[in-house]
Formats: sequence, structure tokens, C-alpha cells
Amino acid sequence: MKILVIGSGGREHALVWKLSQSQNVKKIFCAPGNGGISKLAECIPFKADDIPALAEFCIKERIDFTVVGPEVPLCAGIVDELSKCGLDVFGPNKAAAQMEGSKVFSKQIMAKYKVPTAAFEIFDDPDKAKKYIDRINAPCVVKADGLAAGKGVVVAQNPDEAKQAVVAMMEERIFGAAGDRIIIEDCLQGQEASILVFTDSREVIPLASSQDHKRVFDNDRGPNTGGMGAYSPAPIVTRPIFQEILEKIVYRTIEGLMKEGITYKGVLYAGVMLTPQGPKALEFNVRFGDPETQAILPRLKSDLLEVMMATSNQNLSQIVKSGGLKWDNRACACVVCASGGYPGDYQKDKEISGLEDAAKINDTMVFHAGTRLVAGKFLTAGGRVLGVTGLGRTIKDAVNKAYLAVDKIHFEGMHFRKDIGAKAIK
Repeated sequence: MKILVIGSGGREHALVWKLSQSQNVKKIFCAPGNGGISKLAECIPFKADDIPALAEFCIKERIDFTVVGPEVPLCAGIVDELSKCGLDVFGPNKAAAQMEGSKVFSKQIMAKYKVPTAAFEIFDDPDKAKKYIDRINAPCVVKADGLAAGKGVVVAQNPDEAKQAVVAMMEERIFGAAGDRIIIEDCLQGQEASILVFTDSREVIPLASSQDHKRVFDNDRGPNTGGMGAYSPAPIVTRPIFQEILEKIVYRTIEGLMKEGITYKGVLYAGVMLTPQGPKALEFNVRFGDPETQAILPRLKSDLLEVMMATSNQNLSQIVKSGGLKWDNRACACVVCASGGYPGDYQKDKEISGLEDAAKINDTMVFHAGTRLVAGKFLTAGGRVLGVTGLGRTIKDAVNKAYLAVDKIHFEGMHFRKDIGAKAIK
């Protein structure tokens, strides 16, 4: 089979790496890909949201199956367009992708179908939002409605911080139209976990649990990022808690969407806060997490292509009948190496050294995100540059393996968190 993977990040490198292990895969293309992906797939120079060009390419090259990585093309309706052309594609359609494309839509679904979540209010007027902040006078969370590359959420410890977030989103419009509406919600206390499931709306097959590290600096300090590292499994997600999350959050959401006339096919990612009152949904994403994917897929023994095709064809029941997904019992940890200045302004085109030495360490993988290959040299080309991943008997072993590989790698300005997995190890 000919496969097209759309996207250019560490998540897409992990997807390409895992799909390439399927005996049914003859060739993989990636649009636009990155330096590391180019070693496994033919990278083609189309942007991930250039839907007409991608559709034309799929038809011309007779692509058998397309996997959409990022949220932007999903929310723009790429699945609908490729399906219209008679193409087989993995990912939710435009209506279902609103679960990530609009936090307002997502919260309204949660409220309507009794999915446990933080109490919230919706605002399209910055003055009314500021008055509300004065009234509650407590820590709160301010969220831009639309897509903001994982940076549209501000956890404000006091009213001044919350108002600054309102000004930035609604008046200074740092996220453009994504800040036309905002949500202000209660600040939940607890640990956050990432729960990803395959679903075709009829069946749900969970992936292994994981935990992400959103803040840029150690001890969860600094601004939110797209994610600075992850590990799987998450020990805090015990079997009873996992079951509660599935029943109260995942199943209710999918059933609610069905009642709204929306069939969800793809990966549904629930960001969940484990509070003293039980698990509560923070938000939903409509694609694989990044960097959670880099910590989950190395543990997956099953054929990823087979599961994706069954999801797309609403045939997940066959995977369930055959025993579901098979997993490596070992733990996995991913440490993100970022450019200096990330998540703010950062420099590009810094040469990366030590990748070959890192690759020699057993049970480690280096997934490329913001890289490009020029004249045989890997250069930085983004904020998050690499996801250095290790497998180990325990999370501590996996973390140690990942950091052993990180120590071999260098580029000017490189920074990374030194406490990935610390909560789990404690």
C-alpha cells in the first residue's frame, strides 16, 4: 500500500516510524515532513493545510490511505474533501473536529451531555470578561476559543494575570480570530493525564495512558508549550480511574456527538485532570498528542495501519474480537529538546550534532520535529526540535535511557526539562 502522512512534527515522525513497520506498507510519503522523516518516507513540499494540492497528489499517486497528523487541516475539513474524492483517510471530519477547533463548542457538548468538567462562562466582550474576573476574584483559567498551537490557555493565579490574558487574546488578538470568544473556567487542582482512544463511533479502543509536561521549565514553571516531554503509562491512572474516565468522559462525549448527528472516526484525545472529586475533562483534541505519541507508539506491538484502517472503515469491532491492542509491558519516556527562546521567538538553522551517537544506545529513538536536512547535515527548523525517547523496565529506567541519549546531542541554544517523569518516579 501507498501511504501519505500529513504533518511535519515529532508526532508525524513517530507515526511514519510505526507505519513503516507494517508488512502491508509499500511506500510512505509525508507532506511536508522533516529532516528525520526523510530517512523513512519521501517528503513532498506541500503544506499540511494545502488541501487542494494534497487531494490532487493523492489522486495522481493513487494513495491507498492518508493519515492526517495535525489539527489545523482536520479543522479545515481535509477529511471531508479527501473522502469526496473517494480516498480512504484517517481522522475526524470537519464537524467532529470542532471538539478541538472550538473550545466553546466542546464545553457546550460537555455541559449538555453531563461530562464532568470545570464550571465555565463564555465571553465575546472583553469588558464583561474582566468584570466577571473581578467578581470571582480567584485563580482561573482563560482559554481562547479557536486553535492556538497549544498556547491558547492561561492558568491565571490572580485577577491581574487573568485580565492580562483577556487583553492579549481579545484586544491585542495575539491568536487572531481564535480569540474572538474566550472561556473563563474554574482552576481545577490535581494531576493531568492524557487519555487517547481509537473510535469509529461504534467501538472504542483505548491506547495506553500517558502524562505530558506542558510548562517550559522544570517544576512546571514558565509559559505553556506544545509539550516538553511525556511518559507512558501514567501510574496515577489506575485501572479503576481509567475505567471511570472512559465511562464518564469518553463514552458520554462520543454518544453525545452521535446524538448531535456527528459520527466521530479517528483518535479522540481527552486531557483529564484527576481531582479529589474525580476525573474531569479539561479539553479534547481530535488527533494524536505531541509528544504523547512519541511515548505511546514505541510500546504498541499491534499493526498501527490495521487499526487505523479499521477505524476509518467503521470496523473496529474486528480489532476488539481479535483481542484488542497488544502492548510492550515496558515503560517509555520522551524528552523534548527545544530551541533557545521557545515558546517565544527562537533561532533556526543551528547544526545538530550527536544524533548518530544517540542512536547507538539500545532501546532509544530520536523523533525529529523542527529539523531539516541540508547537504547531509541536520539543522534546527522549529521551536521543538527533537523528541528523544527511551524504553525501560520502569519509568525511571526509561527516563534514564532518554536522558543518556539527550546527553549525546547538542545544538546552539538547546534546552530541555530535566524533570520529565519525576512525578511518576516519586
